[in-house]
Amino acid sequence: MTISLRLNESDSMLSKRYAEMNGITISELVRQSVVERIEDEYDLKAYEKAMAAYNGNPTTYSLDESERELGLQ
Repeated sequence: MTISLRLNESDSMLSKRYAEMNGITISELVRQSVVERIEDEYDLKAYEKAMAAYNGNPTTYSLDESERELGLQ
């Protein structure tokens, strides 16, 4: 897939210098940035869902209790 990206001169220079400093191409910089953004948002959604579940039932278990429940002890 090919994607075009328009940047002003200062953003372009900043991106080029950052990529050079890290030994990667502009394409790799953009790819990494997009993937990290998606992962961060996914993690935040998972956290929010887990916190909602915990707030609905704040019961916690120790490692020993969990192992016993799962028959691992």
